[in-house]
Amino acid sequence: PQMRSAAFHNLMIVQGQNGWGVTYTSTQICALKGSTVDMSCTYTYPPQIKKKKTKVEKTFWFINRDIKPVDLKTKSEYKGRVDYPSKKNGCLVRISDLRQSDSAQYQFRFITNQPGGHYTGSPGVTLTVTDLQVHVMSFSPSGEIIEGSSVTLTCTSDANPPVTKYTWYKRGNNQPQSRGEGQQFVLSFINSSDSGSYSCVAENSLGLKMSEYVHIDVKCDNKGTIFIHSFIHSLIHSVKSLPDPPRLPSVSMSPSGQIVEGSSVTLTCTSDANPPVTKYTWYKRGNNQLQSRGEGQQFVLSSINSSESGSYSCVAENSLGLKMSEYVYIDVKLTVAVVLPIILISVFLLPGNNFDIV
Repeated sequence: PQMRSAAFHNLMIVQGQNGWGVTYTSTQICALKGSTVDMSCTYTYPPQIKKKKTKVEKTFWFINRDIKPVDLKTKSEYKGRVDYPSKKNGCLVRISDLRQSDSAQYQFRFITNQPGGHYTGSPGVTLTVTDLQVHVMSFSPSGEIIEGSSVTLTCTSDANPPVTKYTWYKRGNNQPQSRGEGQQFVLSFINSSDSGSYSCVAENSLGLKMSEYVHIDVKCDNKGTIFIHSFIHSLIHSVKSLPDPPRLPSVSMSPSGQIVEGSSVTLTCTSDANPPVTKYTWYKRGNNQLQSRGEGQQFVLSSINSSESGSYSCVAENSLGLKMSEYVYIDVKLTVAVVLPIILISVFLLPGNNFDIV
């Protein structure tokens, strides 16, 4: 499914010598087209060389196929899509709106004031961007169906990591109707009330995506024979005049600046849909699966704490389908308590000395 995140293989890789080094959090990342990915590391260097204090003058990420290391931010194909969130002694790069052409090996480089004091961490991070699809691939039987027999719909997806859950929906008047789970959906003892449009939603730890609709038209002839005709929704002519499932939702965050513990954060989901969105659901990205966090167009995190740091997204749903937004990352900063020193003054009185205290 086309989710809005990346799958990480948590490998700690340390490269370095004589105090110079780069530690990558992961060396292999798989992400989906249109999603946002974080690649991170930490770096070290000698505090001083020959009594000269070491100062870092420049840090950046580049693609290792470049003959000369070029900062990603300066490359035209990455314009507006690369960010370096601040992190002490850290090297985090965030690339949004991923494209399949972004698949490459990325490396971190830092330059200091020391003679020859530049260092590139090897081997780097290999990013693979895929455009995953979800389809209702088979419709069995495909010919004439007799009342009382069964029809089987099968959903397939080339997701990595693999799909952990398939959910089937039938298009309703106001919103999709959940009909069951599993890669196959069987309509037993079919009758005319089962006519309608069906789709499946594939879900893994990165997110979810809905397939195109398959239409089942159950018709009775004079002998009571039922015929089923299937067609893919996207092949209907004059599609521009048809209503659509929600377009890609967007998430805004307020406040947009630094988030500290104890404050309140509001996420707002918007989607241009016709018919209008009837349901918004919020998710937080977990290690193995999505965590449902609530419903409604706005999601409020009150008295936020560091454990709520992470990536959040919303799913917008109307009667024609659903779509998941890109992830928004919330980084909660710890509040630092300032302790003022208390100075105690002891006064010793010696015999014969008098002090007046005013």
